[in-house]
Parts: sequence; structure tokens; C-alpha cells
Amino acid sequence: ATPCVAGVQPRAKPSRAGPITASLRVVTPAFRRADNVQLRSVRSSAAPQGRTLGATVEAKNVALLGAAGGIGQPLALLLKLNPQITELRLYDIANVKGVAADLSHINTSVKVSGHTGPDELGAALTGADLVIIPAGVPRKPGMTRDDLFNINAGIVKTLATGVAQHAPGAILNIISNPVNSTVPIAAETLKAAGVYDKRKVLGVTTLDVVRAETFVAEAKGLDVVDVQVPVIGGHAGETILPLLSQATPPVAFSKAEAAALTQRIQNAGTEVVEAKAGAGSATLSMAYAAARFAESVLLALNGEKDVVECTFVESDVHPDFKFFASKVVLGPNGVEDFLPLGELSPAEQAGLDGMNELLTKNIKTGIEFANKA
Repeated sequence: ATPCVAGVQPRAKPSRAGPITASLRVVTPAFRRADNVQLRSVRSSAAPQGRTLGATVEAKNVALLGAAGGIGQPLALLLKLNPQITELRLYDIANVKGVAADLSHINTSVKVSGHTGPDELGAALTGADLVIIPAGVPRKPGMTRDDLFNINAGIVKTLATGVAQHAPGAILNIISNPVNSTVPIAAETLKAAGVYDKRKVLGVTTLDVVRAETFVAEAKGLDVVDVQVPVIGGHAGETILPLLSQATPPVAFSKAEAAALTQRIQNAGTEVVEAKAGAGSATLSMAYAAARFAESVLLALNGEKDVVECTFVESDVHPDFKFFASKVVLGPNGVEDFLPLGELSPAEQAGLDGMNELLTKNIKTGIEFANKA
């Protein structure tokens, strides 16, 4: 099966460099694309291993809405290091000008600007090729993603309205939880404005993939760079379904081990919230995953072929769900193709069947919220 990461087969194993070095080279292997190469140096003109991109890459304008928050700030830093970006427009309701000033001192070619409040939303969005929305309140101990709905739903609807007005052709990456509901909200809002393109409204579920790959590698003593695990369904609790039977390289788990690992992946967000003891949620790992997904979207915008990721989008992959997270091929206009789910183990099929009520409810809640007066 095609792996649920940006990838063309066969994958080439990347070099194993250290963290960001004095040369400001981004070396984290999580930014995987078609041949699993790494981001090139943000200072040198050297092309990444195995691929020459410098002459063909057209840098893009990216708007980050919610840039002063716990996810927004580290995500803005990672985006500032991306040579595919020309302009990075940071938007929030407060404190974003300071974030922009701080980032603007970093010696990369990405131009950073800060935009505060509704009056400046248009300036942040106009001309954007990619809009990323991490805006909203974070989870706290005892909260589920659903508990965030009443606050974050309104925020996403407002920002999606702004996108419809100022950047109707942009690809939209939605991070704000609960993704199972906020993606339908954005879709319905854009639809009401007459600018909806289902290929371009993408729920970011990459953190589930990142966690699945990390936990599988830890459990089996593997190099995480070599591990790929598809994750389908949704982005909350039991709707998160890692397909351990489709992991590469192939790994064997007992029924009990697979059940425990699946449960850990599903509850990983709660694990972080409880560990931070009220001081935040999974902001750093989410920023990392969102930057990886943005990298794939930007590569596809630039014409890179066979860029594959998991994302929560409107699709016909599963007949019971209008929106569903699965493997897609990204292209210049967003989702280019949907890949089949492949063969599921009996436990995975049971998990898929078992999420029906919750995922259907989440989607319906988002649609109804978007369409209420």
C-alpha cells in the first residue's frame, strides 16, 4: 500500500544529520516529500539530495491565522525556515506584531509581516496561496476536542468567511479543533459564499501519523525515519484509526499489543495535556506536524508529483461519511486523487465500523453550526 506520508516509491533513506546547525540547515527528517529527502539549506543554494528544485520552485505566499498562539508561534518559526515561501503573513487578534518582529530578525529570505484584528485580516489574506488556521483555544486537563467546539467553531467560521472574501482560491489547512467539525464548518461557509472547492479544504491530521510512526518505531526498536503508518477516519478519540497492519516496514503485533498501541495513539493528545498539567496542549508536536503537511502542500503547488499525505477532507472514500481522513495525492489544486483504504485487519475493520456514530455526529454538528442563522 502507498504510505501515508509524502512519498514516491521506492523511498530513499535520508542522511542522518544533527539538529539545526550553524549553517541553519533544516535537517529534521519529518519533512518528508516524494523521495523522503530533507528540506534544503535555508542559506545555501544547494538542492536537496536526489532532487533539483531550485530552478523550478516558485515561492508562495502563506497566511497563518492564529499566529500568536501556542501552535502558531512555533509553526511560524518552522515556516520562516521554508525556502518555498516568499511571504509569511501572521494574523491574530493580539500580540502578533511582536511575533512578526521577532521572526523578521532571522536571516532567511522569507518576508514576515504581522496583522492584528479584523481590520487587518484582508491584508493578511490577499494574494495568499496557502492559508493555515491554528486559531482557537487550546485543550486543558479534562477537556476533549469536542469541549472546544463552542469557542473554536465561531472562530473558524469567521476566518473562513475572511478567506472567502480575500483569498477564495487559496488552499486551506485547518488545524483548529475539533477538526472533525471545523472542516465541515469551513466547507459550508465557503459554499455559502460560492467559492467552495472541496479539493482545497484540508483538515490537518498529520500529528496522528507522526505519533503512530513514532510509537511503532519505539515499540519495535526501528529507526523512525524508516517507519510509515497510515491513519484514517477522523481526528478525535476513537475516530483516529491507525492501520498498523499496513505499516512499513511490516511489523507484527499481538491483538493485545495492537489494541494498546491504537489506544495510545488515539489518546496521545490527552497524554500531553495531562503531562503539561494545565500549562498547555500538544503545541510543539502539532506545529511540527503542521509544518510537515504545509511542506507537502507547497511542493504539490509547485508541481511536485506523487505527493501523498493523510488529510480530513470531503470525499467518497467511505460511503458513510461525507468527510473522512485517508491517503490522498496532492497536486497544484489541492487533492488530486484519493487512494484506496486497502485491506484492513479484523480489529481495524471493527474500529472503522465503531467510529460511525461519533464521526457522523461530529460532521453533522459542524454542518449545522455553519448553516444556522
